Amino acid sequence: MLWVKAFHIIFVVSWFAGLFYLPRLFVNHAMATEPAEIARLKLMEGKLYRFVTPIGALAIGFGFWLWFGFGFSGGWLHVKTMLVMVLAGYHLYCGYLVKMFAQDRNTRSHVFYRWFNEIPVLLLTAIVILVTVKPF
Repeated sequence: MLWVKAFHIIFVVSWFAGLFYLPRLFVNHAMATEPAEIARLKLMEGKLYRFVTPIGALAIGFGFWLWFGFGFSGGWLHVKTMLVMVLAGYHLYCGYLVKMFAQDRNTRSHVFYRWFNEIPVLLLTAIVILVTVKPF
């Protein structure tokens, strides 16, 4: 089970790296005016999203393997699972935004994306506290 835990941590860290960087690309894209820069950002956003999606799925898969393998229980785990579902929803919404940017249909400012970029930080903080402290 230690191998499962190790791979879970590796994929979680990798998934968060992608979720921290993708909205930063949105910030830059929302401010971009040069066609070459816009084309490059579209390419980067699409490639990053396609790369990080299976990583997120693996993080979730290894997390469930740990849950059922160790038989964890407690309120903290249910709250963590709910937060992971919120994170998965955030990830899917990022995919929607990638499509909107690709179609030149973005309607939000760079300020929105700067705030949007903070959501995974808040989720990560809450999840790490839940897993480490197990407050309930």
